[in-house]
Amino acid sequence: MTFVIILSAAFCIGLGFVLQQRAASQAPRADLLTYRLLLHLIRKPRWLAGIAAMAAGQVLGAIALRRADVTLVEPLLTCNLLFALALARAFAAPALGKREWIGAFVLVFGVSAFVVAADPGSTYTPLDGVGPLAVVASLGAIAAGLVAASRRCRSSGGRAAFLAGGAGTLYGLQDGFTRRAMLQLDDGVLRLALSWWTYAVIAVAVVSLLLAQSAFGAAPLSASLPVLTVAEPLSGIALGVGMFGEVVRLAPLYLGLESAGLVAMVAGVILLSRSPHLHVHLTRRHAASQPS
Repeated sequence: MTFVIILSAAFCIGLGFVLQQRAASQAPRADLLTYRLLLHLIRKPRWLAGIAAMAAGQVLGAIALRRADVTLVEPLLTCNLLFALALARAFAAPALGKREWIGAFVLVFGVSAFVVAADPGSTYTPLDGVGPLAVVASLGAIAAGLVAASRRCRSSGGRAAFLAGGAGTLYGLQDGFTRRAMLQLDDGVLRLALSWWTYAVIAVAVVSLLLAQSAFGAAPLSASLPVLTVAEPLSGIALGVGMFGEVVRLAPLYLGLESAGLVAMVAGVILLSRSPHLHVHLTRRHAASQPS
């Protein structure tokens, strides 16, 4: 039953990504990276359905985490990438060939291997000192750097990948902030409502949502979702170590598996980003957008 719940969660998340990307791809290009994009999308039933599907997936994922270990749940949740790429075909997305599907499976394997080998666990005991602030600042700087790189990138696919990397980094940051905010519940709901951590979660959530939707609007899902799939868990693990003192396993065997996982992630992203199907789609889309 737990296995079914996890795969159902992955399916819902994948469906949510597809619906959001389809809606974002039809938004005015000038609205990308501006608040107008979210104002445009919030009026679209398809986008709202995508948000609802993702919320359902997150709830199912939370239920699964109460029934099984994170090292089982998280790797299976990354299958949302496979579901999303398959479901995207129903909305006339560019077809993926054998090479691209191999890349997708390699990427999912890489993320799964890294998470299982690292096994950082989950704790709600925050660390004190400048260490957590340094990690938060570093992740924020990485996200800002990726957004800046997207502005200088002339390729739509590259722009989407940079934005997705920024969004994934902030999603990991958001997860850590959420865990920190939930500590305030020990002192009551009012303390949670008045805590600055709560508003930090909201602020990061809005910015990460804007970056993700801008990535979805810039290029097909195969250009952005693989990078998002990689960036979020890496950011989350880094924040868990820096803010909550979680320990990543570094014994030779586990370090080897983690390294293999990282290599597989990079290989999977490269295979998908260099897809000729993706580049043909982007070329046609660019030509269609030019005035006749």
